[in-house]
Amino acid sequence: MKLFGPLYQRALAWSRHPKAPALLGGLSFAEAIVFPVMPEVMLAPMCLAQPKHAFRFANISLLFSLLGAVVGYLLGHYAYELVKPALAALGWLGRIDAQVEELRGIVAHSPWRAFWLLVLAGFTPIPLKIFTWASGVVGVPMLPFLAAMLVGRGKRVHLLALVIRLGGERAERALHRWIEHLGWASLLLLAGLAGWLLLHGHAA
Repeated sequence: MKLFGPLYQRALAWSRHPKAPALLGGLSFAEAIVFPVMPEVMLAPMCLAQPKHAFRFANISLLFSLLGAVVGYLLGHYAYELVKPALAALGWLGRIDAQVEELRGIVAHSPWRAFWLLVLAGFTPIPLKIFTWASGVVGVPMLPFLAAMLVGRGKRVHLLALVIRLGGERAERALHRWIEHLGWASLLLLAGLAGWLLLHGHAA
C-alpha cells in the first residue's frame, strides 16, 4: 500500500473529476494490462457520490476491464518474450510464470477447467493483469477466457456497487476495514479450486 500510495491518492482524486466515468474506464482498461491500482479505488467513491448511477459506473468499469483483458491476453500471446525484461523489472515475471504453469496443466485436460480458475481470479485482489498475460501465454481459448473475465470481474464490481448503494458511507468504511480478510479468503478458495482441478486433471 505504501509503495502505491500516491497512485491511490491520484485515483481517488480522479473519482471527483467531472469526467470521472471516462477516467474510470481508462483506469479499468489500464489495470487489466499494466496499471497497479484496482478500479474499485475510483468506483467506490463514485458510487457513494451518485448512488443512482452505481450500476452504470460498474458496467463502465466492467466493459473497459474486458477490453483491457483482451489486450493483455494478446500481448501475452504474441509479445511475451519481447516484454519479459520489462515484466522482470516490474517484479511480475515470477508471478506470471507461476500462473502460466498452473494454467497450462489445467488447459491441457480441458479449457473450461481454466474458466473456473479465472472466475475466482477475477474476484480476488490478485492483479487482473497476472491472469490476462498468463492466459495469453498459455493460449487459453478466447471464449472461456472472456466468459471467465465477464463473470469474475462482473461479480466484483457489481457487488461493490450494490453494497455501496445499500449501505452508503458505512458500507464503504466496512469494505475498507474487511477487504484484507475478504481477499485472503478468496485466495484460499482460489488455491483450493486450483489444487482440485490439478488433482483431477492428473487423475484423468
